[in-house]
Amino acid sequence: MSGASGPARILITGASGCVGQAIAEQLLTNSDAELLLWLRDPAKLTAVPRQHPRITLLVGDLRDQEPHAAAIASATRVIHTATAWGDPERAQQVNVVAVKELLGRLDPGRLEQIIYFSTASILDRSLRLLPEAAAYGTEYIQTKALCLEQLERHPLAERIVAVFPTLVFGGSVAPGDPLPTSYLTAGLKEAVRWLWLAKWLRAEASFHFIHAVDIARVCAHLALNPHQANPEPDQGPLRRLVLGQPAVTVDDTVSRLCRWRRSWRPPLGLSLNGWWIEALIRVLPIEVNAWDRFSIRQRHFIHDPVSPPERFGLVSHAPSLEAVFELAGLPHRGAV
Repeated sequence: MSGASGPARILITGASGCVGQAIAEQLLTNSDAELLLWLRDPAKLTAVPRQHPRITLLVGDLRDQEPHAAAIASATRVIHTATAWGDPERAQQVNVVAVKELLGRLDPGRLEQIIYFSTASILDRSLRLLPEAAAYGTEYIQTKALCLEQLERHPLAERIVAVFPTLVFGGSVAPGDPLPTSYLTAGLKEAVRWLWLAKWLRAEASFHFIHAVDIARVCAHLALNPHQANPEPDQGPLRRLVLGQPAVTVDDTVSRLCRWRRSWRPPLGLSLNGWWIEALIRVLPIEVNAWDRFSIRQRHFIHDPVSPPERFGLVSHAPSLEAVFELAGLPHRGAV
């Protein structure tokens, strides 16, 4: 995409992460955009060449923006993937305070669009903010909910597309993939180890998933096309898009993982109700917080509408769990 004044200048925060690198690779390959990649450790950038003439590295912490003030102000588009969790103080500073500062450093006369990354966990089925996110959420969930509320009222709201990825797969369980491995893909190893138990259980729950490459395809499509007023019904000026494939159930996921691993699954199993879940939590090495308990009660984290790449006329890289297993390099049997 090129404008009258030259190629787009796209600032990507969190550019060394699984999703950030997938987006950078898509834009480098499929556009003439100049990429401003904000990251803390250049050594972690593996999906794109650091010395490429269309790439400029902005090295540093999102909480220290002054050294990159000129680069921020020069951006015509922003894809904000950077986030923090674990430490409540750092989460507040990165997920709320730094976002507000970043928006204040952009040049409204030059800026065309902001793609802001949140999480689908803070939204209900109809893409409204869950009250429980603020009440029970972890520091990550609470700060994402607070930031969304602030962005809805921000003067730049009409230029913001908030994307809410569902469960994110990406990278591989084996070495050699240029993309970093997402936490969920890395967790496939643990899932396989517990498959002997999971196949005897039944749970009424459902969820969406999305591959990092498919997130990148959607974000590249948004960033390389003219920004428009929010076309989504029943939303405000800020556009909300939940990125995910059609919902799958937990039981179907276990069955498909068993077939992939060529492991027999009994036709009947123990139905997990509240008592059994509490018992498993006590027996297994699982730490459960208030948000986890809410999620167990909620069970169905599904959304309507959900936006896979096909909603934008694109083709999914990983439209099925089997495709996810294949791309992750998950063996059909044996050690993982």
